Amino acid sequence: MKKDMMEYKGYFGSAHYSDDDQVFFGKLEYISDLVSYEGVDVKSLQKAFKESVDDYLTACEKTGKDPEKPFKGTFNIRIDPDLHKKLVETATDQGITLNAYIKDVLRQAVISDHV
Repeated sequence: MKKDMMEYKGYFGSAHYSDDDQVFFGKLEYISDLVSYEGVDVKSLQKAFKESVDDYLTACEKTGKDPEKPFKGTFNIRIDPDLHKKLVETATDQGITLNAYIKDVLRQAVISDHV
């Protein structure tokens, strides 16, 4: 995660500063619901972030809505048909599903980027 992010209960929040307003502010990232917070200093921003997460979870519970999770383990990707075909052929040649093949390729890409 980026260094200017906070994490609490599996949720991630941004941290920015407005020189015009003399305030720190942010929002929950990686979900479509808009949950924002602000504080006059870093400590109050961190507190407001945690309170916003707790308030979001409470509001979801009260309304019977499932809270969004930042990372569900699924995502859609658009690729050209030729690449799609080649990926399926390669996975089939290896005797695995396309999903398993893509997971392996992505895992290896992340590992090699962090070496």
